[in-house]
Amino acid sequence: MSRALLLVLDSFGLGEAKDAALFGDVGADTFGHILDAAEAGHADNDQRSGPLRLPNLKKLGLFAAHSANTGRPASNAKLTGLYGYAQEQSKGKDTPSGHWEMTGVPVLFDWGYFPKTEPCFPQSLTNALIEKGNLPGILGNCHASGTEIIERLGAEHIESGKPIFYTSADSVLQIAAHEESFGLQRLYDLCNEARILVDDLEIGRVIARPFAIVNGKYERTANRKDLAVPPPEPTLLDCLAKQSRQVISIGKIGDIFSHQSTGQEIKANGNMALFDATLKAVQSAPEGSLIFTNFVDFDQSYGHRRDVAGYANALEEFDHRLPELLELLQDDDLVIMTADHGCDPTWPGSDHTREVVPVIGYGKNTPPKNIGERSSFADIGQSIASHLSIPPLTNGTSFLE
Repeated sequence: MSRALLLVLDSFGLGEAKDAALFGDVGADTFGHILDAAEAGHADNDQRSGPLRLPNLKKLGLFAAHSANTGRPASNAKLTGLYGYAQEQSKGKDTPSGHWEMTGVPVLFDWGYFPKTEPCFPQSLTNALIEKGNLPGILGNCHASGTEIIERLGAEHIESGKPIFYTSADSVLQIAAHEESFGLQRLYDLCNEARILVDDLEIGRVIARPFAIVNGKYERTANRKDLAVPPPEPTLLDCLAKQSRQVISIGKIGDIFSHQSTGQEIKANGNMALFDATLKAVQSAPEGSLIFTNFVDFDQSYGHRRDVAGYANALEEFDHRLPELLELLQDDDLVIMTADHGCDPTWPGSDHTREVVPVIGYGKNTPPKNIGERSSFADIGQSIASHLSIPPLTNGTSFLE
């Protein structure tokens, strides 16, 4: 019996999806624009410089997959992995939709969203939360970048005791507060109340965004907490649980799936700590198990912040450590690397972008091949189900057969 690893490079898109026009994202290309910036010297910082160097991902087929979607020239010589890209069926370009679809459950219903007005939240909602949380009021009440709004309103929040409410193009209510002056548990309790109240609005997630003052700057801490609605149908994780298989969820996977069949949950702060946790899990995971890791920094620290140099450096760090992971794999293991949406750091605004995602696979006994364009992220979950020899999922077509 074999094992599987599903590694999500959060927001790492490979160019506009077929329906990008519906989202205003024609021309978005997270990977391509980072490549361009690096080649032009616009992605240089004190940690890296020059063209993007991803020798291990390139050998596995990443550049070839990007070329297949965008037409950008790439060499296909001596590739060692399964490589292709996937279109998204789900109606949103958000985190839950992407993760649920890759585990076999496309989101074909419409999420609720908050309008781009100020205030953006219904008064009945904010009034109820002010009452339930015994708050002096709220700040924000708008669409915003999380880092920008904390910097702008952090001092007023600490002085007034009013938490910061904001949203984005995703189906989400985010509440930011200082860990000490407001209280971490108080923030969690407030978000739990909000989760109940936004259910009727079909809002996908409520996110607690605690922050602290570090070296005179307002910085979000590792104590983020996502409160998501559970998937509407059984996912790959549920199917594995039904077969008494072990699931090891690393990073924010537990929150994304509302802790439903997510097995052992391991938290870590930062991409490299998440990589360390993944390596440790590989060394002890039993036969027939799934290790599922989300590398959130690509999205929250670089994509949303429009930090091209930081994104480029994070990709190189990930690539540099890939040999450590591949060397630990047992002969019949399979690792799949993908993403849940795009977040082009050169794109206007700070929201996700509607892009195809990479599907890059490797196994010592898995023959390399071009798996082409996949019509749904669900093909990933179906392929893992096939690899782990459990009954097929409802959606998706395996690319292993």
